[in-house]
Amino acid sequence: MTGKGASRITIDEFDAITRTALPMAGSMGLRVEKMTAGAVTARLPHAAQHLRPGGTIAGPAMMALADYTMYAVVLSMVGPARAEAVTVNLNINFLSRPEPRDLLAEGRIVKLGRRLAFGEVSLYSDGRADPVAHVTASYSIPPEK
Repeated sequence: MTGKGASRITIDEFDAITRTALPMAGSMGLRVEKMTAGAVTARLPHAAQHLRPGGTIAGPAMMALADYTMYAVVLSMVGPARAEAVTVNLNINFLSRPEPRDLLAEGRIVKLGRRLAFGEVSLYSDGRADPVAHVTASYSIPPEK
């Protein structure tokens, strides 16, 4: 079900929604790099504001990237008319210390129902093969208008 076919929203449309409805994403520099139906790659650029003591990326910044990515995954499946979809649950497992560099997220839909979506996101330090965190999340999807 994931990564096949055209997304129901473009990256530009998603950026427009998040610029107005989720300005924190812009201030963090979050951006979608690739989007197909049910699969999204997003990036959190390296910045001092995202670091914690010890020079590693802070957990809240990692969680923000994962939630942003999952939101894009959901909208890739349901389209911009249902942009009021919201996070119901987000669980993160920190696997290893991320390096102080860009953080990449690869998200995918696992199950899409009429009113609930479930997906997962893997986070990677840019240029590294092993994930630094694994996230599962569910989203409530509003009814079609």
